[in-house]
Amino acid sequence: MPSLLEAIIASFVPSSSDIGSLFWAKRLLAALIVFGGFWLLAQAVCSAISRWGSRVTAFTKTDLDDRILQRVTPSISLLLTFLGIYYAFRTLPLHEKIFRLLSGGLYVSIVVIVCILIYRVLHETLLWYAERQQDGEDGVFSRQMAPMLEKVTMLFITGAALMVVLKHFNYDILSLVTALGIGSLAIGMAAKDTLAHVISGFTLMVDRPFRIGDRIQLASGQIGDVQDIGLRSTKIKTLDNQLLIIPNSDLCNTILTNQAFPDNRIKGRINVGVSYGSDAEQVKTLLVQLALETEDVLQEPVPEAFFVSFGDSALNMSLFFWVEEYAKLFATTDKLNSKILGRFREQGIEIPFPIRTVTLKHEQGTQTPQ
Repeated sequence: MPSLLEAIIASFVPSSSDIGSLFWAKRLLAALIVFGGFWLLAQAVCSAISRWGSRVTAFTKTDLDDRILQRVTPSISLLLTFLGIYYAFRTLPLHEKIFRLLSGGLYVSIVVIVCILIYRVLHETLLWYAERQQDGEDGVFSRQMAPMLEKVTMLFITGAALMVVLKHFNYDILSLVTALGIGSLAIGMAAKDTLAHVISGFTLMVDRPFRIGDRIQLASGQIGDVQDIGLRSTKIKTLDNQLLIIPNSDLCNTILTNQAFPDNRIKGRINVGVSYGSDAEQVKTLLVQLALETEDVLQEPVPEAFFVSFGDSALNMSLFFWVEEYAKLFATTDKLNSKILGRFREQGIEIPFPIRTVTLKHEQGTQTPQ
C-alpha cells in the first residue's frame, strides 16, 4: 500500500529526472489541481452561504446581514477563483519576466476584488443606516449624506489599494506619501475658499437646518424649495421657478427660516381695518367664522381674531389661521380675502379708506402806509 501511494505521488509531482513533455505535463497537471481545488472551494463557500447564511441571519433583528451576504457572495467566489489562478501560475516554471508580469497582473486583480468586497460591505451599511435615520428629526445622519460618504470611502479604499500594490512592486511609499502631503498642502492653500464650502456642506448635512424638499426663507427675503445640497453649493428653486445657487459657507453664516420644520403646517395672518362705527366683537366673530368655512384652513388649532390697535381712520383687526401645507398658504389667503370682502359688503361693514383732513389757515398781511 505505501509503495502504491508513493507511485501515485511520483506520477503527479515533478522531479529532476523528468525531461521534456513529461516535466511540463506534470507541472500543468499540478497547476490544474491547485486551480481546481480553489474553484471547488469557491463553489463550496458560495453553496454554504446560500444554504446556511439565511438561516444564520434569521436570528438577527435587522436585514443588514442578509443584504451584505447577497452583495459579497459573488465577490468571494471571484476572489477564490483568482487566488486559484494566482497560485496555479506560481507552480509553473515560467520565465522570470513572464512570471512577474502574470503574477503582478493577478495580484493587482486580487487587490481590486478585495477593494470591491470592502466597498460593497460599507455601501450596504451606509444605505441601511441612512434608511433608518432618514425619518428621524434628531438623527445625525441623513440620506443625502450617503453619496458623499461613499465617495470619501471609495477615495480611502483606492488610496489604500494603491499603497498595497506599490509596496508589492517594491516602490518607495514614504516618498509618495510625502509628495502627496506637500501637494495637498499647496492645493489646500490655493483652494481655501472651495475647501470652506466643502466643509460647510458637511456641516449642513450633519446639523440639518434644512433637508431636500424643505421650503426656506433667506435673510434677504427670498423663498424657495431646497433642490440639492452639494459639496460646494446648495440649489434652491424659488417661487418664480428660478434656480438659486448659494455657496454652502454663505448658508452656514446666515439666518434663515425653515417653513417645513418642525412640520409642514404654517400660520397665516390677514390684517384688515374696519370703520370706527363697527362692532369689534361682531367683526372678530365673523372673521373666525369665515376662516372655518374656507377650504384648507385647519379646524385645529382654531382660527383666532384680535382687535390689535386703533388706526388713524380704522379699527385694525388681525385674523390668524393655520394651513396644513405651506405651499397652499397663498391660495388659501386669496380665498379668505375674497370671502372677507364679500361678506363685509353683505353685512354693511365698511373698510374705510385712509382719510386725512388738511386745514389751510390764511393770514392777511398788513399794508404799509404810503
